[in-house]
Amino acid sequence: MDLYEYQAKELFGRHGIPVPLGDVARTPAEARAIAAEIGAPVVIKAQVKTGGRGKAGGIKAAPGPQAAEEEAGRVLGMDIKGHLTRAVLVEVATVPFEEYYAAFLVDRTAGSFLAMVSAQGGMEIEELAERDPGALVRLPIDPAVGVDAAVAQQLVDKAGLPETAAATLQRLWDVMVTEDALLVEVNPLILTTDQRIVALDGKVTLDDNAAFRHERAPEELTGSLEGRARAKGLNYVKLDGRVGVIGNGAGLVMSTLDVVAGAGADPANFLDIGGGASAQVMADGLEIILSDPDVRSVLVNVFGGITTCDAVATGIVTALELLGERGRARPIVVRLDGNNAEVGRRILSDARHPAVRQVPTMDGAAQLAARLAAGA
Repeated sequence: MDLYEYQAKELFGRHGIPVPLGDVARTPAEARAIAAEIGAPVVIKAQVKTGGRGKAGGIKAAPGPQAAEEEAGRVLGMDIKGHLTRAVLVEVATVPFEEYYAAFLVDRTAGSFLAMVSAQGGMEIEELAERDPGALVRLPIDPAVGVDAAVAQQLVDKAGLPETAAATLQRLWDVMVTEDALLVEVNPLILTTDQRIVALDGKVTLDDNAAFRHERAPEELTGSLEGRARAKGLNYVKLDGRVGVIGNGAGLVMSTLDVVAGAGADPANFLDIGGGASAQVMADGLEIILSDPDVRSVLVNVFGGITTCDAVATGIVTALELLGERGRARPIVVRLDGNNAEVGRRILSDARHPAVRQVPTMDGAAQLAARLAAGA
């Protein structure tokens, strides 16, 4: 599960990592109140789970409360790479003297952990690695040792960071291990004009498989699509695209994602309703996907086996009845094949729901869903 920046910084604060003073706002009035409480120039930062906010206009400076309210009004509701901005982080404007990059992640290829540190922060790490590969220090981390004082010093020395950054690297590693994270990234990690090390940004991905070991805030679990899906027993992963995908069986869903991409669109999620899913599971899955504001169209691709196509069709009709007007807002492309496919198609045809379009082939369904997501 990816955290928003403000959630990542809350974790950092609990582990002794300095972050700018600030709070999250969901309305322009809240942004004004936070800026007034801070009593200094602030920055308004869109809270979306994607990069490139600055280039998209999602980060704005505000010298005072009135400007904070105005800028928050501009940023809230902004679409950044398909992600709708529902909240902004209002925090004190912090001037960097130098900018660095630091990250710990799970290296699945090596079956271990990897540290990546650079004295050149503030840009996309992919751009840095391509432009100047030698500027990015990569160091495998032995899980039995972790990042102790010696390893932290080694990273600081190799990357050319100030000595004071070593303690912060150790604390970032503590976040990685203690919180069961898959990724902990700070870009930029800055040295301020008064020589303090501060995490000016934060990106954290938590391992959902370890959620049972943690008491997460409600917004981190049930408030997220992933948390709501997990509560319903659904195998759901949020992605960055605009075509919602539902299928039965991990292999079929993965193939569907590939076909959607081949049709020129990006999938918004992975959702496998399983081989023996009931109509209720189908309804739950559709409700989750239609709750995602990034979704512009939905592709339901089911091959009937244990899960019969008539059960899937009944689930779709049931879900749309429960969703009411919300179920009419976005088109749903359905491809049914296999066990009881004709019965399932007839159920959908008889329902005459204005959002549902049936296509007999997977390629054709993906192409239509891609066109609909693009507004064509």
